[in-house]
Amino acid sequence: MGESDLTAAEIVSLADVEAARERIANVVHRTPLDTSRTFADMSGARSVGLKLEAMQRTGSFKIRGAYNRLSQLSADERANGVVASSAGNHAQGVALAGQLLDIDTTIVVPEITPAAKIDATRGYGADVIVEGEQYEASYERALDIADEERREFVHPFDDAAIIAGQGTIGCELLEQLPDLDTVIVSIGGGGLISGIATALKAHDSDVRVIGVQPEGAAHAKPSLEKGEIRRLSTVDTVAEGIADARLLEKTFAVVRERVDDVVAVSDDELSAAVALTAERAKVVAEAAGVAPVAALLSDGLDVENETVAAVVSGGNVGLREHAELVRSGLLKRGRYATVRLELRNWPTGVAAVVDAIEECGAELDELARVRRDRGDRPNRTPIELVVAGSGRNHLETVVESLDDLDGIGVAECSPDPRSTG
Repeated sequence: MGESDLTAAEIVSLADVEAARERIANVVHRTPLDTSRTFADMSGARSVGLKLEAMQRTGSFKIRGAYNRLSQLSADERANGVVASSAGNHAQGVALAGQLLDIDTTIVVPEITPAAKIDATRGYGADVIVEGEQYEASYERALDIADEERREFVHPFDDAAIIAGQGTIGCELLEQLPDLDTVIVSIGGGGLISGIATALKAHDSDVRVIGVQPEGAAHAKPSLEKGEIRRLSTVDTVAEGIADARLLEKTFAVVRERVDDVVAVSDDELSAAVALTAERAKVVAEAAGVAPVAALLSDGLDVENETVAAVVSGGNVGLREHAELVRSGLLKRGRYATVRLELRNWPTGVAAVVDAIEECGAELDELARVRRDRGDRPNRTPIELVVAGSGRNHLETVVESLDDLDGIGVAECSPDPRSTG
């Protein structure tokens, strides 16, 4: 059967999703929907709800589909064990489902998978094999293991039981936000959005379902426009959890019929969304998980006066990586500036710098003496500061205050809040 022959109805239905919900009811959390006045104001929406799958067991939505799939295995399939490939979150979902159902699990992950996700997967009792620079190589190795060891392969997205399990999020959304106009969902391979769209469209065909991909892994839109699956030769994005190269037969068929549109967001927009989600919603989320928030706040999506749900699909990110994403996001939003100063009196002149920053209500994040450049005056000491503020206007005030200090001059500022860029 060709990739365009299957219909969505042949793959997954609302009845499948409802059966999955009963099957997994005692295993998964009914995750909260956190309304955000801030994100509503920033996007122009009437109301915004964040569906916090980052608070799900294993830190992402993946346990829903994984448990639904593994719980339906035959006795012989359970005895032989399962194998899966994953960039991290599916790995943990399958590992936990296997632990709960007493099924042996082997997971193949690509080298880009964060150490935190690998450690967590092993913590759920799985045997983890790291192989391949990108996910596709891990996928091929997992298929080889399935053949060699007679294990059942558990696909991360192109599987009807997986799709139905992920669709249970849609059922919860309908109960938590009955007047929903638009739901925004990340797309990697398409399993999550296929399930959610199935549940929502069966309830109300007018509910708009919008997919989001990183610019560096944006394969879905070209596939839908061409009417055939388009595979990317390379992917390059900070959101490794949705760094897939293509849809597959089942997800392509469902997305084509039940998803209204797909938008792309930049890595800068993703890092800004990570920072805003931490600051305003108090939620630690990975870049893949906040792609819907990035889309919500972008210029590429109009949600004026709508009731919107953004599915924050995962929070499995190392603290160091999260800190780097937050810093990048704050830089993107003009919340940080690196300022190079020339001091006439070192080190006593530093006190005046610190006082000026504090008086402006900003925060001195870093201060260091730096190597002298050819253009520096010999009777001045060059130093570099990193200053955090509430935005570009605030940082502009800080820079002007520093430039006005006696014996101190601003030599350079990057990014310069005084510019319009």
